[in-house]
Amino acid sequence: MSRGMVSPMEKRERWAGRWLKRLAKVVAVLVGLGALLVGIGYLNGRTALGRAPAGARLERMMVSPQWEDGAFRNPLPLSDQPAAALKELMGASDHVTPSGPLPVVQIDPARFDSDPDSGLRITWMGHSTVLVEMDGTTLLTDPVWGPRASPLSFMGPKRWYDPVIALEDLPRIDAVVISHDHYDHLDHPTIVALAGWSVEFIVPLGVGAHLEHWGVPPSQITELDWWEDHSVGPVRIVMTPARHASGRHLFDNNRTLWAGFAFVGPEHRVYFSGDSGMFPEMEEIGARLGPFDVSMIETGTYAQSWSDWHMGPEQAVAAHTMLDGRIFLPVHWGLFNLSTHGWTEPIERVLVAAREKGVITVTPRPGESFEAGRGGESRAGHGSEVAVASGEWASAGAAAFTPAELPTERWWPALPWRAAEEYPIVSSGSGGGQ
Repeated sequence: MSRGMVSPMEKRERWAGRWLKRLAKVVAVLVGLGALLVGIGYLNGRTALGRAPAGARLERMMVSPQWEDGAFRNPLPLSDQPAAALKELMGASDHVTPSGPLPVVQIDPARFDSDPDSGLRITWMGHSTVLVEMDGTTLLTDPVWGPRASPLSFMGPKRWYDPVIALEDLPRIDAVVISHDHYDHLDHPTIVALAGWSVEFIVPLGVGAHLEHWGVPPSQITELDWWEDHSVGPVRIVMTPARHASGRHLFDNNRTLWAGFAFVGPEHRVYFSGDSGMFPEMEEIGARLGPFDVSMIETGTYAQSWSDWHMGPEQAVAAHTMLDGRIFLPVHWGLFNLSTHGWTEPIERVLVAAREKGVITVTPRPGESFEAGRGGESRAGHGSEVAVASGEWASAGAAAFTPAELPTERWWPALPWRAAEEYPIVSSGSGGGQ
């Protein structure tokens, strides 16, 4: 071969070398962009992680009866089965999320221009977000207006429908009540938006650190321990025990408290469970603070491998009776995919258990209101098919009440679901509340 001439093999090698260099540059650029996106996501998410309690706040936490060895504890410990949880994850239902749009009710803000005739109006907005108008006071529980139950805007459980009302279109809120700091209950973008409002925040011990980090003035934050109370207008808000956990990242497990709430007004009483497995103190809550006109108890997001964390449908109905509740509103379902069961399974099983126990159960669509005051009718807040509930509603010391028109429409699709006999959910150490 003459000097200066290049063999075909050398040409191919040079060509391959040039393309490898170009490919390496492309990969380097993609890796750099990926790292940049992850970094941006981390910085944004880091803000959403919140802030650890410190100083006087931490000192107060450390004298709580619930504080032990650097964290809050449940009197009845949680039992987990990681291997079984992985197995359940592999066998998740084919219907964990809706296959199409849901028939939610978009709220006309004018609905709230007048006070409820009965003195008690409840508006469920999906999951655990509920607007409670009672005895001239308006409370908002676990408000979640953000797109995901996650610290990241591009990853994590995504809501199935837009908020049923814009945050700025809500009526005047007297107090925001937050049960614990998990992402599907304490939503960073929502709190940032509410930080400029003249509204009180009632939260468990330690959760105030997150709120202050996100701009809520300390003067608007009240932190409570179990059985402590704080009055908002004529309504006494009592923080009640719960069996759950807390944490927003790997290194802050149980560093803030979790709780339920009793709203005790001069004319009405409402219970909100937050998140909780079954525990014996339910009866004590009912005895000390009941009877309740409405109990709002979590029913979804359950699995046998972590059955202590959430009640599940049948135990939620049992808890309602232990609390001496009148009308049962199932919450903690209908917005996020947070477990392996079908998304309609919780409400289907609730209705079966409620029929067996004679419990009056409402099934409003997200965005639908109903009134549940004593001594008068209960009216649905939207033109849905409404059934007349049967049975009398009365007990010693409570005004007689006969439920009339309540939202009981089956607005969800008919999908396969497992019955309690096939897949029972029973919290350890509680006897299932039976």
